[in-house]
Amino acid sequence: MEATKDMLIADLLDIDRGIAAILMGSGMHCVGCMAAAGESLEEACAVHGLDADEMIEKINEYLEKKA
Repeated sequence: MEATKDMLIADLLDIDRGIAAILMGSGMHCVGCMAAAGESLEEACAVHGLDADEMIEKINEYLEKKA
């Protein structure tokens, strides 16, 4: 499965809990936050001043290596 930046943080974590380490390593400690249930990766990146395209690339590389 390929993740997209319009996916909710909660949905990304449902795909693979290891994605939390990627998010947290980039300063996004919101993985357990209530906002994660309704916030897309792109929205969360904007709030944290991160590039959503770079983040989704890291996530998809991680998922590809696990496949």
